[in-house]
Amino acid sequence: MAAGGRRRRPLRYPSLAALVEDSQWPFLFLVTDFSYGADDYDGEGNEEQKVPPEGSETMPYIDESPTMSPQLSARSQGSGDGISPTPPEGLGPVVEAGKGLEMRKLVLSGFLASEEIYINQLEALLLPMKPLKATATTSQPVLTIQQIETIFYKIQDIYEIHKEFYDNLCPKVQQWDSQVTLGHLFQKLASQLGVYKAFVDNYKIALETAEKCSQSNNQFQKISEELKVKAPKDSKDSHTSVTMEALLYKPIDRVTRSTLVLHDLLKHTPVDHPDYPLLQDALRISQNFLSSINEDIDPRRTAVTTPKGETRQLVKDGFLVEMAESSRKLRHVFLFTDVLLCAKLKKTSVGKHQQYDCKWYIPLADLVFPSPEESEPSPQVHPFPDHELEDMKMKISALKSEIQKERASKGQSRAIERLKKKMFENEFLLLLNSPTIPFRIHNRNGKSYLFLLSSDYERSEWREAIQKLQKKDDEAPGLYGFLHVIVHSAKGFKQSANLYCTLEVDSFGYFVSKAKTRVFRDTTEPQWNEEFEIELEGSQSLRILCYEKCYDKTKVNKDNNEIVDKIMGKGQIQLDPQTVQTKNWHMDVIEMNGIKVEFSMKFTSRDMSLKRTPSKKQTGVFGVKISVVTKRERSKVPYIVRQCVEEVEKRGIEEIGIYRISGVATDIQALKAVFDANNKDVLVMLSDMDINAIAGTLKLYFRELPEPLLTDRLYPAFMEGIALSDPAAKENCMMHLLRTLPDPNLITFLFLLEHLKRVAEKEPINKMSLHNLATVFGPTLLRPSEVESKGHLTSASDIWSHDVMAQVQVLLYYLQHPPISFAELKRNTLYFSTDV
Repeated sequence: MAAGGRRRRPLRYPSLAALVEDSQWPFLFLVTDFSYGADDYDGEGNEEQKVPPEGSETMPYIDESPTMSPQLSARSQGSGDGISPTPPEGLGPVVEAGKGLEMRKLVLSGFLASEEIYINQLEALLLPMKPLKATATTSQPVLTIQQIETIFYKIQDIYEIHKEFYDNLCPKVQQWDSQVTLGHLFQKLASQLGVYKAFVDNYKIALETAEKCSQSNNQFQKISEELKVKAPKDSKDSHTSVTMEALLYKPIDRVTRSTLVLHDLLKHTPVDHPDYPLLQDALRISQNFLSSINEDIDPRRTAVTTPKGETRQLVKDGFLVEMAESSRKLRHVFLFTDVLLCAKLKKTSVGKHQQYDCKWYIPLADLVFPSPEESEPSPQVHPFPDHELEDMKMKISALKSEIQKERASKGQSRAIERLKKKMFENEFLLLLNSPTIPFRIHNRNGKSYLFLLSSDYERSEWREAIQKLQKKDDEAPGLYGFLHVIVHSAKGFKQSANLYCTLEVDSFGYFVSKAKTRVFRDTTEPQWNEEFEIELEGSQSLRILCYEKCYDKTKVNKDNNEIVDKIMGKGQIQLDPQTVQTKNWHMDVIEMNGIKVEFSMKFTSRDMSLKRTPSKKQTGVFGVKISVVTKRERSKVPYIVRQCVEEVEKRGIEEIGIYRISGVATDIQALKAVFDANNKDVLVMLSDMDINAIAGTLKLYFRELPEPLLTDRLYPAFMEGIALSDPAAKENCMMHLLRTLPDPNLITFLFLLEHLKRVAEKEPINKMSLHNLATVFGPTLLRPSEVESKGHLTSASDIWSHDVMAQVQVLLYYLQHPPISFAELKRNTLYFSTDV
């Protein structure tokens, strides 16, 4: 059945957020709720996904996906069994000696910190083992010897392996220099992975035994519910309490973490370094181990990724009937911007989040429709007898009547549920057996799939939607840079009203509101004449919407408690690069429902807008180094930053789209001039100014700094730090980079960070999440100055796909981090989480 058709209630699919928001850069995964299947797997298995114990970070599945570590997949694309530990193109191993040495130390320091925590966790597991063994031979044993050996199987061996590894690695990291070699330590650690294989094989029975023992023995239950884990040396806490179940999961997680560190080390180790072949060998052994474990746990899981920097969008979905193995199967088919995915809803217990088994998927680039001549004959489709279909319809109708009667007579809810169940069963049979129109698609590799649809209209809808997306891939990628728009006036209103316009542009498949004019009161011919500067991110269209402002507080939308303004008209134009990319203003008119909105626009390409030009007038604040401004003002944070932030928090923190919606360009320039002149009237002007103009002034200040707030010097390191795979190494690197910033830059960054977090706390009202704020401010705070940029910027789309996406991720990392104290940061030589 098509997306527009009637759906039976139990077949509801997860929210779109669950489907498309898994977006760790640079690889974007499809759906965490899907169990991925091999390309031609059509089985009907119903295995439940293995869920981790409470308190563990991930599933007990050794994740070798590119999200965790690029090119660590044991199934190399080029060959059936090749394992390539070589980092992907563009990620190494071209390493500058000094920088590579520093990055290796940061990676190892973070890993060493997490290794200390891991050893403490293993110690906590072993602590109750000896007294339990001692009581096992007494007349009142807590557990039997067999139970103890099952639960704590191989923990002692794993502890000894890692204690020896830690004791050998620690002095090497502490006495770090260019001569230090440690590849042999990782090679030896990898060679002992057989112990982990034995542990993993026993893991499930160990958990089951521990659970049964807890249920039958109160003494053991108390022990297993609160094991004391010693805190790291530099931690304020003496210990943390963790369940035995969570600790038993730690070794499974650790193998993946060690493999991620190997990947990070290789990325920053020169090929001619003596460690390089040893680390390669360790990675090869680890990869073989991961591959064998994954095949044991779930042989059908594979990853579906999107190209770097692209966001997957759900375009169309619906329930279709697939002919598989000569029988009808109900499938939920999802058409994304880059892939067609066929899934089966899994059976889940009541109250659990619904999950899908992915039966197969085809990238749109590989999907073809056969011509009538090429099309192979369809298997014989036996239509369901008409009289039986009619019987089903009559049963459904009768059951609906019974349900209504029960409700009218306030019958028992159990009886109603029983009738509903029967109705759903009949609806399911009707849905499964009525379609007869064939819809065949092919994978270029030769595999074909056949669906049965209920109408030719539906078949053409699916075909057209797929072909439109395939055609779109061949089109121009859109515009990158800044679109300057002046909204002049509007005509055609039949009666006076309070009128304003909003401007929207598309950004990777969805539209974002970018600007809003003032409200022009009681008029039929508003004259706004307001200019806006809108950042384009591969945009192809500009939309203008005209609204009548509603001041009646009784007209509130029940869904979001907001007063609803009336849309008077809406229109859209394509942003033609040839028309827009001129130095002169281009005037145009959008017609909408008899209303004509007159506007002008011109475009500045990203390569022009990337310039950070130092100000010739060093007495101002715009275009002047932040250290110069703070020294002159004798302040820790520039006055302009403090005042703009204070004003936004006072009256703009609940403004919808704050920092995303552009202020009027003339207002922003007026504020810039006042701050540059150090005019005493600035506070009065701020209190009267539109809040979006104040937010725009703050963004402009950071954008026009002669070098980014996070500095040109550290920019490459921030890019490398955010790309690290191991969380502990990433944490250590990212905090080290903050400590390395000059004090004025660091204090200002932390001040802004806390402000943006407070803005995000109001997301239900202002619609600005941490991710939205990172998208707005990431490039502003990190984008390098022109001199630094020349070496690594190519086309505009490449800039967005790689650099800008990474800049967003850097800021998002810090925004999502627990509060960062300046004093704590400066005091700590190693900064890491207490549990990794």
